[in-house]
Amino acid sequence: MKTKKLLALLLAGAMSASLLAGCGGNSNTDTTSTDDTAGTTEESDFQYIQNKGTLIVGITNFAPMDYPDENGDWIGFDADMAKAFAEEMGVDVEFIEINWDNKISELESKAIDAVWNGMTLTDEVTSSMSCSDPYCVNAQVVVVPSDVADQYQDADSLKDLNFAVESGSAGEEMAQTLGLNYTAVQTQANALMEVSSGASDACVIDLLMAGAMIGEGTSYPDLIYTVNLNEASGAESEYYGVGFRKGSDMAESFNNFYAAMYEAGKVQEIAQTYGVQESLVEPQAAADSADAGAAADTGDTAAAEDAAA
Repeated sequence: MKTKKLLALLLAGAMSASLLAGCGGNSNTDTTSTDDTAGTTEESDFQYIQNKGTLIVGITNFAPMDYPDENGDWIGFDADMAKAFAEEMGVDVEFIEINWDNKISELESKAIDAVWNGMTLTDEVTSSMSCSDPYCVNAQVVVVPSDVADQYQDADSLKDLNFAVESGSAGEEMAQTLGLNYTAVQTQANALMEVSSGASDACVIDLLMAGAMIGEGTSYPDLIYTVNLNEASGAESEYYGVGFRKGSDMAESFNNFYAAMYEAGKVQEIAQTYGVQESLVEPQAAADSADAGAAADTGDTAAAEDAAA
């Protein structure tokens, strides 16, 4: 009797252990699978976008980089480059207008996959996104009505003016640095409208936009730019880059795409369509500029000098 009871207890114990091992094995398998999947998603943003089939690009209305044509379709240097990049990836492209102040959170939430809109590579941008190498050089300029332009030819003459600037832009940062009086508006296009309507005395916008949007034969023939604020303040030139989620592999993918397109002459063709060819940055020069900026940010003076050389 005791032997039978002992055998029964041993059998029950073995069955329990087997069941527990089976449950534990399934749990470990599921966890490993989930972890592997999550790791893959985090490591390859490129694959994530390919799998969903659409590259979602965050933009604002900003000629000549991104703006709607007469049919409401987005065109411009950045828009056309984004279309070509999406085609290379084998996905569709979708453009979404965003509030420029929210560009970082839009990326982080995956509402968009890229910020591709003549975006200046500021410290805030480069610390919050994975950014491409620079592809265009830019500066901040003062736009005023042409009939008063002769009065505003240097930085000292600007102190009593009321400016309009795009909120969260390099132009707003420049206005703050110089202590200018300004009102923040949603886009640079809005800033131009403020000056045209007389609501503001002047605005600070990107040089590339000024070249496309003001002067004879443009939407604002009675406006002109006078002071290059980067030169007036002794600041370095600015550079445009494409922003992706922090840690994304998309920046490297874009750099390779841009280099190949540039070598084939296709970047230059698109640039000439929109009049920005003089602002293009060659791929190697872009990489050197990015390396110098990264070295400067980390305080590596020698590396920054080597990259600049």
